[in-house]
Amino acid sequence: MLTLLADLSYLYSPLNIFRYITFRAAMGAATALFFVFFFGPGVIAALRIKQGKGQPIREDGPASHLITKKGTPTMGGLMIVSGLVAATLLWANLRNAYVWIVLFVTVSFGLIGFYDDYLKVTKQSDAGFSGKMRLALEFLIAGLACYALMETGGENMTKLAIPMVRGYVATLGPLFILFGAFVIVAAGNCVNLTDGLDGLAIVPSMIAAGAFAIFAYLVGNSIFSNYLGVNYVSGVGELTIVCSAFIGAGLGFLWFNAPPAQIFMGDTGSLALGGLVGSVAVAVKQEFVLVIVGGLFVIEGASVIIQVGYFKLTGKRIFLMAPIHHHFEQKGWKEPQIVIRFWIIAFVLALMGLSTLKLR
Repeated sequence: MLTLLADLSYLYSPLNIFRYITFRAAMGAATALFFVFFFGPGVIAALRIKQGKGQPIREDGPASHLITKKGTPTMGGLMIVSGLVAATLLWANLRNAYVWIVLFVTVSFGLIGFYDDYLKVTKQSDAGFSGKMRLALEFLIAGLACYALMETGGENMTKLAIPMVRGYVATLGPLFILFGAFVIVAAGNCVNLTDGLDGLAIVPSMIAAGAFAIFAYLVGNSIFSNYLGVNYVSGVGELTIVCSAFIGAGLGFLWFNAPPAQIFMGDTGSLALGGLVGSVAVAVKQEFVLVIVGGLFVIEGASVIIQVGYFKLTGKRIFLMAPIHHHFEQKGWKEPQIVIRFWIIAFVLALMGLSTLKLR
């Protein structure tokens, strides 16, 4: 824990740099990036040997995927999560409860995704884990995390804030556990649904994490939060390091995931990353801003809900295929076109979310 060196700054003033969140966030991102770059090739080689045929491709998905993506190993989320955790443990203040809560959600969701990927690979089927059991475990983990947030943040943690309104608008009380758990689980599964094309989920996830790194830094600073009119939450500034570590790990993973992908993140990565973004949003009291910043994930998730619901009611489909990125594939868009255009949408939505800081 390099932050402990800050305690010796009274003896040697240059050590005071370890007190600064901005410095530790930058070093956390660099550490995670180096970690994934260094260990990534070995992990990919090992997973390719262990998995043999790689991730099974959905038979009801685009026909081109059966050719272009067949044999690619999955569980690449192990690279992201391990890089993120290593950098966070090295550069974050481990006496901060928010850091441990977010890591708990991230790693736990990652383990659920890992088991799902393991079943798919070993059975060579895209069925995987029981949907109901998976959701139950996710809600249990998210509920425990929200209870811990209540214990850490006190009464203000149970209050509700909405964009462009100064102060809190309502107190949820114990219902906060249910509300917060829903936000975290929804975020995890929407990112999971987005992960269908090379690079599609990782970059929007990094963009969302970057936006919430800024929110965490400002919300956790009493001076900045008072100036901007956002609700101050003591201690959450440390989550800036967690988000930055994820961005570094994500960049490292993107090197290997860029089309044509050498490895897929799998549910191991997508669930973990969604859980991270969702839990940070809840901790910094910006749950509704998550709908804006993570709007691309909301659209992907909504497209599946709409497609399934409409088909059950009418026997017809609204989209050619869901999630919606497959709809555009069926319309003839090339994979790089879809991915890059969706990145642009994610970036614009993140800017819109950040603009709510001053619209009060």
